[in-house]
Formats: sequence, C-alpha cells, structure tokens
Amino acid sequence: MIERSILIRGGAVVTMDAGRRVLERGDVLVEGQRIVKVAPRIRPDRPAHLIEAAGCVVMPGLVQSHVHLCQALFRGMADELPLLRWLRERIWPFEAAHDARSMKASAELGIAELLLGGTTTILDLGSVHHQDAVFRAMERGGIRGISGKSMMDVGEGVPKGLRESRRSSLQESLRLAERWDGAADGRLGYAFGPRFILSCSERLLREVAREAERRGLRIHSHVAEHPGEKAEVRAQLGKDDIDALADFGVAGPHVILAHGVQLTRAQMKRVAAAGTRIVHCPSANLKLASGIADVVGMRDAGIVVGLGADGAPCNNRLDGFTELREAALLAKAKRLDAAALSATDALAMATIDGARALGLDTEIGSLEAGKRADVIVVDLERLHALPGGDPVSRVVYSATAADVRHTLVDGRWIVKDRELTTLDVGRVAAAAKREGKKILTRSGVG
Repeated sequence: MIERSILIRGGAVVTMDAGRRVLERGDVLVEGQRIVKVAPRIRPDRPAHLIEAAGCVVMPGLVQSHVHLCQALFRGMADELPLLRWLRERIWPFEAAHDARSMKASAELGIAELLLGGTTTILDLGSVHHQDAVFRAMERGGIRGISGKSMMDVGEGVPKGLRESRRSSLQESLRLAERWDGAADGRLGYAFGPRFILSCSERLLREVAREAERRGLRIHSHVAEHPGEKAEVRAQLGKDDIDALADFGVAGPHVILAHGVQLTRAQMKRVAAAGTRIVHCPSANLKLASGIADVVGMRDAGIVVGLGADGAPCNNRLDGFTELREAALLAKAKRLDAAALSATDALAMATIDGARALGLDTEIGSLEAGKRADVIVVDLERLHALPGGDPVSRVVYSATAADVRHTLVDGRWIVKDRELTTLDVGRVAAAAKREGKKILTRSGVG
C-alpha cells in the first residue's frame, strides 16, 4: 500500500535538479507516488507520516543502469578470471543450471541488497531462461526495474542449456515484453537483451533492432569491455563490436551498452552522435582486469553515461556508493587530474544521468515537484562521514550502502530505519544459501 503523505524533514537536501540545488536544511513532501514540494520548510495542509532526517542527506534514489540479478547467487564463485574464461568456465555453466526456484532466490537476494543500499532503479540483463521469476521478484520487492531475457543464438563455449534458436529467442522476448512492459503501474519495463556480439548472430541483432524500433523498447547489451574480448571480436568480424552493432542497427538513444572500456576517441564521437548510452561499471572493470574506462572522454564527447555494479560475481557486491566513489577516483587516476570528475558529476551519473540513460529523466533521478517519489535518506552521522563538509562530497567519498536509513520507491516507504518491508530478509538469505549450493551441484563446476 502506498503511503498517502510523507514529510521528510530537516535533512540536507541534494536535489540533482538542473541547477544542482542543495538545501543545507530542507524538507521534501511526498503525496501518493509523487514529490509535491521541496523547500527549506514545509507545513503540510494535512497530516503526514514524518521521517526525521536531521544529520542525513535526502537525495534521489540511486539508478544502477547495468546489473545482473540472475548472477547474485554466484557471488564468490568466479574470482580471479579474465572475462571470456570467467563467462565460459563459470558464469554460463551456472546460469544454465538455474531453475525457476533458484532464479527467484537470486533475484530476491540482489533486489534486497540493492534496496537496502539505496538503489531504487535498475536496468537488469537476465539469463536465457526463467525471466518471469526475475520480473515477479522485482514486482514483489518494490524496486523500479527494466529487464529482459538474455539472447544467445551462437557463440563459442555457450552451454547447451543456454544456446537457443534465433526464432525462439525472439518469440520468448516478445512474450515477456507483452507481459511485463509497463507492469506494476509502470514501475517495470522490458528491454531486449542480446548478451554481447560474440553470442548473437547478425541476423538476430538486426531483428532485435527492428523490433525495438517498432515497439518502442530499449536494447541492453555489453560493448568494448575487455582487451581479450576485443581481439576475439576483431578476429571474427574484422571490426570492433561498437562499429558492428551500429552497422546492424543497434544504436540510438534507446540502446544502453555496458562498459565501453576499450572505446577509442573516434568511436566515442560516433556513439555520442547516435545518442547511444554507455554504462560505467568501475568495480567490475577492475576485478576482471578490463581496464579503466575514460568516462571523462565519454562525457566530453557528449555521451550520456550511467553507473552500475554489474553482477555479484564480478564485483562482488551491488553497492551503488562503491561505484560512485570508484567512478570519481578512477577518472582522476585515468587523467592524472584531481579535478577530472567532480563529486557532483559522479553523483549525476548515479542519479539524473542514469535516469536519462534509461529515458526516465522526466520521471526520476532528481528531487523535484511532480517527479516520482524515489527518495533515499542517507545517515552521515557515523564516524566515517564526520565531522562535516559539503554534503555531495560526503555522499560520494564517505558514504556506504550501510548508511542508507530509508528508501522510498514510487512514494512507497520500502526501507524503514534500515529494515526492508517488502521481502523477508531472513528467508531471502536462507533461500540464497540453499539454492546457491544446488547451483554448484547442478552446474558440475568444481
């Protein structure tokens, strides 16, 4: 049930609006699903549930534009491997071992972690099968989510349990889109999910491009992630994946591509001209030794860049605040410039720019009257965030997921005083342990 009226009172309000307005002490009033007022002091016309936010930052919920809920059960099971071996020797066999029950457990584990850590919106790339279980988990958990089944009709090392025909991949994707796009009062959406260019035929990618344009749907995939992947793509196609995807019609503002670590300056300009979005996943890029993406170069070229944790087995956590901090720090190291990416710009990537990458910036990503009430309250009174200073810098460089005290999605108060109200955390943890062991056994991975 959505709360009728909620007043968040007395926090430092980081709006992330066009003027990047920050109120040192302010209030946010929520009625139904929407924010109705942001001001230094609000006196509601009628009684409201009160959230005291003194000593906290009140800010938009984090937007993670690239995650894999289907992989949450694989945490700690695929370490110290480069990308292609990581996929072929661990991740794909694990995904092929999923059943509907384990997929539910994986999705709920990821969603619980994300909501408790202040992430209110995700773009998720699923596995080949059991995608309904992921959508049902998002619906139950209360997160705002866009997702789609993974599409894989070719590829070296793709196990039998994941390889599908082009026709069946498209048919199932269209069925899921019909069922879930716009579900939960518009809180859920569908995106085509061609896995990456090495596991998708040209014909499949061209058909996805046509169907996405015809139906007004997004496309979500991976691009230019790892040097070894880049070499294999060039060996097979004679060109880089970003260029081949554009040739096949997979480009434009509705296309959201994760990583972009290996993009050249010329490719960045072409991506920007097409309007294609890129998602920076700093922790995953470090852990898989993919390199450091030049997000400053991307942003300077005019690309809309979001942030994401990627998957639990290549991170190994879904903490949006870690990605915020690492994005800002790695940009400085990449450019050898302490001012290369400011705290405000990093926070934009995790909020309003992430929303823009998903085409949702008129609805979420900033605290403004009329927008959906996706709001978090972050405690900055713990030792690691004291004694004070600029609230945006404190959020980016000091805060952690554990500092999130309250989370609202669509005006629904989902995390109250660090307690998740939509999913039973104890049951989620027990199911994750049980189903994780079963995945290991079924996969045959030693």
